[in-house]
Amino acid sequence: MNKLLKSYFYWTYPRGNVHYDVMVTLILLFIFVTPQFWDFGDKPSRAPGPSHPIQVASDGTRSLLITISDIDVKAPRSASDNEIRRVLRKAIEPVTGDAVSVLRWETATDPQGNKVWKIWARR
Repeated sequence: MNKLLKSYFYWTYPRGNVHYDVMVTLILLFIFVTPQFWDFGDKPSRAPGPSHPIQVASDGTRSLLITISDIDVKAPRSASDNEIRRVLRKAIEPVTGDAVSVLRWETATDPQGNKVWKIWARR
């Protein structure tokens, strides 16, 4: 039995042999069955994506200019700067990821006349 286990461990059997086929089958079972029983902790984001397109432009460094529709930003009118920064960061997170900080922002109108937020952020 010890000799059999060593030969499996060191993979000494030639192709087409029964033992070779057993090892390949065990490896394939491990690859396809393990994800069903093992929780790797990778879950999709629970944050819903924006309902309108987001425009992202880079200046070639780590800075980004992000334009997002006013409808996708749920910022109260009487919110403080820190609260607005948090809401804007949460709004752009589905596109930019969570490793982004909001530097500044302003409201504007797009060519169709819709209100948009222009957000300057840094990775």
